[in-house]
Amino acid sequence: MMKNNHAVVTTACANEDEADKIASVLVNKKLAACVQMLPVSSRYIWNGELCSDKEVVLLIKCRRDNYAAIEQVILENHSYDLPEILLTPVEGGYNKYLEWIDACGSEDLRPDSGVTTP
Repeated sequence: MMKNNHAVVTTACANEDEADKIASVLVNKKLAACVQMLPVSSRYIWNGELCSDKEVVLLIKCRRDNYAAIEQVILENHSYDLPEILLTPVEGGYNKYLEWIDACGSEDLRPDSGVTTP
C-alpha cells in the first residue's frame, strides 16, 4: 500500500459562525484544501453530567504535514475548553483528488498546471 501525506482533521464547533471562521482561516492560509461543515447532534459526558448539544463538525481535508498549524488555528479560534481535534491519516484515495489537495497548499493551482478544482 502506498504511503501518502494526506489526512482528514475533525473538530466539532459550538455554532456555524465559529465553524465558518475556522474553516475560512484554514482555507485562506492554504492549510486545508477543503473544509466541510456538517450540523450534528452530540451526546457526551462533561464534568460528570450527560450533555446534549447541537454542533457543527468540520471535516478538514489536508496534508498531514500541516497538522500542527491546523491544530494551532483551531485552538486560537475555538470556544471550547477542550476542543475535539482528531487526525485521521488517509491511506489511499482517488489520485487526482489527492493531487488537488497537494496543489491547494502550493502555487501549482494555476490554470496551466493541469490540476483543477473538483
